[in-house]
Amino acid sequence: MNIRRVSYDHPDAVKLNDEVQAEYHVRYGDGGDATPMDPAHFQPPNGIYLVAYDENDTPVASGGWRVQNANGEGNLDGDAELKRMYVIEQMRGRGLARRVLAALEEDARTAGRLRMVLETGTKQPEAIALYTSSGYEPCEKFGHYRFHESSRCYAKAL
Repeated sequence: MNIRRVSYDHPDAVKLNDEVQAEYHVRYGDGGDATPMDPAHFQPPNGIYLVAYDENDTPVASGGWRVQNANGEGNLDGDAELKRMYVIEQMRGRGLARRVLAALEEDARTAGRLRMVLETGTKQPEAIALYTSSGYEPCEKFGHYRFHESSRCYAKAL
């Protein structure tokens, strides 16, 4: 697997984002994640976006982090927010998400971020299992879905 830094609006990132949004819609029935996102959020030094490619140069996984500081949505100074972690269905169970997650954590740590935070939902048990087994612990809710009953937020010190 080859992990590359790309822009959030790169065609491969857009393709994978469209797929994860479709999966969110199937799981939650709400059209996908409505969190406001902008390609500029993932431009260094404010974050990065990664796409993992297989041996045939096919995009198979993605994820990014973006700077968050203290705000009215529950973030704290020094936060790096994990966004759009996704592995295509036929490549799941091979450790790709862990590799992308580790690369994102390392980059955020190098950028001086203090903790990685993420929001997921109760209808994504695989995501919850990945994050809790990677050292993430429940934290105060933040972000766009902080008032939703199915929302779950996690954090890990970097």
